[in-house]
Amino acid sequence: MDGSKNPSQKDCLRAYSIFTSAAEGDFAVPALAHPQTFPAQPALSESGLAQAEQDQLGAADSLRQRRASIAPAPWTWLRQVHGGRVVVVEHPGEFAGAEADAAVTAVSDAVLCVQTADCAGVLFAGFSEQKTSARSDENCVVAVGAAHAGWRGVAAGILQSTVEALVSLGAQSVVWELGPCISPAAYEFGEIELAALVDRYGESLRGRTDSGAPALDLRASVRAALSETPAVYQGSHSIPCTATDPGFFSWRARQDSGRQTSAIWMTANSTLEAAGVRW
Repeated sequence: MDGSKNPSQKDCLRAYSIFTSAAEGDFAVPALAHPQTFPAQPALSESGLAQAEQDQLGAADSLRQRRASIAPAPWTWLRQVHGGRVVVVEHPGEFAGAEADAAVTAVSDAVLCVQTADCAGVLFAGFSEQKTSARSDENCVVAVGAAHAGWRGVAAGILQSTVEALVSLGAQSVVWELGPCISPAAYEFGEIELAALVDRYGESLRGRTDSGAPALDLRASVRAALSETPAVYQGSHSIPCTATDPGFFSWRARQDSGRQTSAIWMTANSTLEAAGVRW
């Protein structure tokens, strides 16, 4: 689907996004039910099972409310697997719960998101050079994307694949922004894995923790991967470190189960504009 040629999109669309902190609540996706593993755990009573189901429903309802408070439209959220799969969303909410690490769309009012605690949430907007008579001084957004980029995803090429998917949807130029993620000061990393990433992307990925241990610079990893694409960085703010800033969830520093969300959508609907930052 080419967003620049979609007959249903007659308005010039604008992209809006948000990077949340712990203050906006937990956006972790619900866990899949798995069969019991050994050693076996004591079985729940009927009342215990009912309470567990009620708790799950309550958590899911709270998550829906938090999402709706940001953008009251269908959300595509992913079960992230630290891989290289990108899904192309052709109607709002499609692929919700799919195993993938990035999503792109040329459809308006479709919210795309990824969840992170230390990994990088990277958001993209693709623009058309075609101008509208109503806003002749601005380019229209024709596609947006969201990617979850940990070190394995960077190694798997998730960011390059996301940009390729946006271009295939009609984007003639792509910009990206990086959300809160762990800094090298707090990201001690194994020498073997670090050497492989440095060999692939360059010495800029090599860092040191505050204690002097070998570290991965995940932010440099994202920049290096996207330097292989035509996408241009548009961020202007400093990137918080999820591990050292207690205002964010961090698995590495605090074993937090909560997750931030990085979400983006495009719309001509004023009701979907209020919570997001316009691109």
